[in-house]
Amino acid sequence: MLCKFYISHLYTKHPALRLPPGPPELPLIGSLHHFLLSRFRDLPHRTMHELSTAYGPLMLLRLGTVPTVVVSSGEMAMEITKIHDLSFCSKPLSPTTDIISCGGRDIAFSPYNEHWRELRKICMLNLLNQRRVLDFRHVREDEVARLIHAVTNEWSNGQLINLSEKIFCMVNDIVLRTTIGRRSKHRDEFLHELEGVMRLICGFNLVDLYPSSKLIHWLSTSARDIGKCQSRIYHIIESIIHERDTTLAVAQDDLLSVLLKLQKDGELQFTLTNEIISAVIFDIFTGGSDTAATTLEWAVSELVKNPRALHKAQSEVRETFNGQRRLVIKETLRLHPPAPLVPRECREKCQIMGYDVPKGMAVVINIWAIGRDSKYWDAAEEFRPERFYNSSIDFKGTDFEYIPFGAGRRICPGMTYGNSIMELALASLLYYFDWELPAGVKTEDFNMTEDFGLTVKRKSKLLLHAKPHYNFEHNAN
Repeated sequence: MLCKFYISHLYTKHPALRLPPGPPELPLIGSLHHFLLSRFRDLPHRTMHELSTAYGPLMLLRLGTVPTVVVSSGEMAMEITKIHDLSFCSKPLSPTTDIISCGGRDIAFSPYNEHWRELRKICMLNLLNQRRVLDFRHVREDEVARLIHAVTNEWSNGQLINLSEKIFCMVNDIVLRTTIGRRSKHRDEFLHELEGVMRLICGFNLVDLYPSSKLIHWLSTSARDIGKCQSRIYHIIESIIHERDTTLAVAQDDLLSVLLKLQKDGELQFTLTNEIISAVIFDIFTGGSDTAATTLEWAVSELVKNPRALHKAQSEVRETFNGQRRLVIKETLRLHPPAPLVPRECREKCQIMGYDVPKGMAVVINIWAIGRDSKYWDAAEEFRPERFYNSSIDFKGTDFEYIPFGAGRRICPGMTYGNSIMELALASLLYYFDWELPAGVKTEDFNMTEDFGLTVKRKSKLLLHAKPHYNFEHNAN
């Protein structure tokens, strides 16, 4: 009886609408069985890509009780993020993102409203503008130098370098110092809780798949676990805020000081509470640290797996210190966008390529699939940084076949900030060291398996041999 009701409800909910095509659905679970049976069952972006090859670049999936339109081509992405940007510039607030964002009071998960517009304006004009990114150059140089020194020490002891760990620590220390002005004694605790949130918030949580079910809300452990992580993270951030002397906060130039000054001046259209400041700082950490570190990790991984590209990048960097690193980062972002699935929500009913998208419908842009589409890219699965040489294609949101940071009103505001970290760190790693795979590991056997999360990292740690370049050894003496 329940199955009969579900099927009847499913096909009569929008009888007059011409919805996008999609794979067969089952009662209660909708399209979820396609993910469970997929060879990419733990990697939703890959399963969505595989399904889109059969059902088209605008595809309807029902994830539990949540109907979701999946966008898998540059043309469709342009429709969503440019032509109909105002209709799709909101974000769906799921039960789990509602918890972590304090009810959408941050920037990343906030619905499109006056609160979001004001916070976005603060972010672009006061926190992550070009001048402030340049002001923090000394922090980036200092932390990258510490990274190089740490790798050199471990090389001299004959150790295999855990480059994943070192990259993530380096990037997080940069973000800490630019955000709160110093490294923090709470760093390890904060990163532990942050890792917990990133793990819990991704994938298919029952509470997000059945958001209207009170029973599932009551039974869900993920919602409770996310709530505990969120509480501890915000407690750490608020303890740092309380430690900050008000007069010092005005004098300093880190991002927390800027926010505290705006709070003190009270010139915004809403009250900038400590909770909102904590939510914004959380966004900066998740958006600035995890994405930059993940991209760097994949960049080095792709280079050591492709010795020709590694040699070319090192040769140019060592000659000019300003060469192939930018091309390598661009190609890495094409193949490994840190956040492969970009969520949106339809604010008003509209049509995309003749199909109806109802108000309130969740939309996911699969930028991973777009970056590997052979329609736009020759040898799309191959790592070829030179494809960007003399190319006008950039990641600023105007070339819709290449949108690793998104596009439209909701494009990532920390794009310049994150890129400045990645460029300096990658150039230094290529300049100062020759990198080799562990003994006995061939390039064709090198493990490049992904681990799905809010960002898609390597499943295994990046362990490599490093040998200082002779110029570095000479300069050190």
